[in-house]
Amino acid sequence: MTSLATPRTVQQVFSGLSVDEQQILDQADRFAREELYPLAPRMDAEEWWPPDAFRLIGRTGYFGVPVPETWGGAGLDLFASGLVLQAFSRWNHALALSWVAHENLCLYNIYRNASDEQRRRYLPGLCSGETIGALGLTEPGAGSDALGSMRTTATRDGDHYVLNGTKLYITNGPVADVLLVYAKTNRDKGAKGISAFIVEKGYPGFKVAQKLTKMGFRGSQTGELVFDDCRVPAANLVGEEDRGVQVVMSGLDLERAMVAPICLGICERALEISIDYARQRKQFNQPIANFQMVRAKLADMYVWTESVRLMTYQALRAANDLEIGGGGRGEIHKITAASVMYAADTMNRVLNEAVQIHGGSGYIWESEVNRLYRAIKLLEIGAGTTEVRKIIISDELLGK
Repeated sequence: MTSLATPRTVQQVFSGLSVDEQQILDQADRFAREELYPLAPRMDAEEWWPPDAFRLIGRTGYFGVPVPETWGGAGLDLFASGLVLQAFSRWNHALALSWVAHENLCLYNIYRNASDEQRRRYLPGLCSGETIGALGLTEPGAGSDALGSMRTTATRDGDHYVLNGTKLYITNGPVADVLLVYAKTNRDKGAKGISAFIVEKGYPGFKVAQKLTKMGFRGSQTGELVFDDCRVPAANLVGEEDRGVQVVMSGLDLERAMVAPICLGICERALEISIDYARQRKQFNQPIANFQMVRAKLADMYVWTESVRLMTYQALRAANDLEIGGGGRGEIHKITAASVMYAADTMNRVLNEAVQIHGGSGYIWESEVNRLYRAIKLLEIGAGTTEVRKIIISDELLGK
């Protein structure tokens, strides 16, 4: 029987992408290479935030990828969103990090958990890139134990909640217009007394205490946020009071699924520039690509990168149809933790060999491979450390 389907390339067969998915990845790659890559050196050198980048991304349709068109999105799915993130991470991983904090942690969380009225108010601006989103979860004393150690409180006062507390290491915090913030509405319930709120930057009592300067992902703005009797309309409560833990846990599994594509994109770019360098760099009157030790490193980097690709795509497909309120337990909890743990750990190996191939030039701050290398550690810490990921996986394996 003759097939009417468009033939798949060898690359698509081995990557597991459909023709449409490959087109999404290729188109996002072209956009990122042309528009985002030129911004990367200055972002890294100066911790500079490109003020028009989000509006450009929004006009091109790369926000709200898994959000229905009726709410201003592209009407695709989480897997497509992961492909866009993979492509962006190849060319400007700092901006890719800000993109995913906006797209996944704020925008998509609001779409999945907010009321229709809240969606109507906030999603169009977030999808267009006119407003910048962030997530406020981590605190100075609440990192890996973000829920149990949370000290930010929200107290009902008439038609408002009054928020008091501090959030730390908040991606997009210094530039965000809209934040999804978690606070304790019932201290006696511990982690089960947490609620989620949509906070606008102009609300009285909210301020950015400081912008933090980082080792890697520079230019992606990270800051400390303070809520000092911050008055938030009661209408901005997301879901039910004291039920925010469901929003958190479902969001964390989606977040972990969406961290792995960052690792994949960085690995792909590191391999590409290492191949180019090995061909061009000459020692002993010949390209270093002729030396067996260098060729072995390139082969290892390729195998590691492809293994990250397979595990990343597996987790994204598993998370694609996660029901609202789902996550935080079961197979999806294990798979997403495993994907980001493996991707981050393997990226460490890939970048270590990439810098070794580049030699002295790879040790120089301004080089691209050095910029990629400095991204390693955050992805072993963010969205739950490697150690926490191992606890999640082992708990699910043992039925804890």
